[in-house]
Amino acid sequence: MINRNILHALENDGRISNIDLAKTVGLSASACLRRVQELERSGLISGYRAVINPSARGAAIIIFVMVGLSEHLKKDAQAFERAIANAPEVRECHNITGSVEYLLRVEVADLEAYKAFHADVLGTLPQVGSITSHICLGSPTDKRA
Repeated sequence: MINRNILHALENDGRISNIDLAKTVGLSASACLRRVQELERSGLISGYRAVINPSARGAAIIIFVMVGLSEHLKKDAQAFERAIANAPEVRECHNITGSVEYLLRVEVADLEAYKAFHADVLGTLPQVGSITSHICLGSPTDKRA
């Protein structure tokens, strides 16, 4: 239960001091630090990072893109994933179940930039069989960190 409380507190504020974290979860500072270090070693805490506003990267539009592959072979999925990993517009790539294989979170400056990404990146990959784009109008809940 204490570890879960530590994880919850860090998820809400990854910059919380160890002293404040210890107070929050009811431990001494040294005991809290040992638990956090063990959570890091075990991989339950996989890292810390800053959450940057997309507009600071010049990205004014977020588009969720559903991509269906033309073939369902492992080599095609791997080739697609390698290509997408090199596309700076793609902030997230998820292999999903359902009618398509991938869900991408794409951040671009404007629709013209998305059109270029759609044509020059997705449109050139032989593995891509279908593309469905959904423009994000807002994110009232976003707990990614």
